[in-house]
Amino acid sequence: MKKFLVIGNPIEHSLSPELHNFWIKKNNIKAIYEKKLIKSENLPEIIGMIKNNNLNGINVTVPFKSEIIKFMDELSEEAKLTKSVNTIYAQENKVIGHNTDIGGFELAIRHCKFDINKKKIIILGAGGVVNSVIVALKKMGAEKIFLTNRTYKNAEKIKNNYPDINLIEWGKIIEVDMIINATSVGLKNNENIGLDIKKFGTNKFFYDVIYNPKMTNFLKEAKKNNNRIENGKMMFIYQAHQAFAVWHKIFPEINEEVINLVEK
Repeated sequence: MKKFLVIGNPIEHSLSPELHNFWIKKNNIKAIYEKKLIKSENLPEIIGMIKNNNLNGINVTVPFKSEIIKFMDELSEEAKLTKSVNTIYAQENKVIGHNTDIGGFELAIRHCKFDINKKKIIILGAGGVVNSVIVALKKMGAEKIFLTNRTYKNAEKIKNNYPDINLIEWGKIIEVDMIINATSVGLKNNENIGLDIKKFGTNKFFYDVIYNPKMTNFLKEAKKNNNRIENGKMMFIYQAHQAFAVWHKIFPEINEEVINLVEK
């Protein structure tokens, strides 16, 4: 039986096992998908399991998407572009790092029928998913991308990869069309991002990459001010959909049952 894992820290919020095991069962695949809480020092051991065929694939979440790159034998073009890996598999005795977050984010935004073209967008955070979000936004024709992070030097590292983005001091509010929470603030109940959300105004699109819980305080505050809100459930589903196809050579069906599974 094939075995797959999602690794991260924290990891209890992840619904990847529920989603992948649902698709595995629907497609009559002999496999199991589990989640594992790890620390940085566990990464070599985990990658060793791929090399020894004790694991067939790994999804990577916070905070290891960049750190794990040094253990890869090869990177896909998407992973090279973003310097971020969220999907790992073995091919011809090599460990390959791939990124399905770019496609996941783009398909999610298209799913909710928001037109990124010519829009001004601010991203909150400088974590592992931010590079993927930037690449997808540029691909969809964003006019200007702003980035802000509590630790300014981490935002500067991202700007080194994408010189045309604009850095903003944390706490400064600017006029934009879309506000993206790409931090992990909100994974725990009652966490606040520490920004005065209402100063962004009304009729804006607030997007949170977090999908569990489905309503973070970031989204709650935005909704109070008559803004459009969307959580990360469709991004999560679409990135998983692409990872599943990489591993099993099958594109599983995305339907109401799948969406309800993530929303439960």
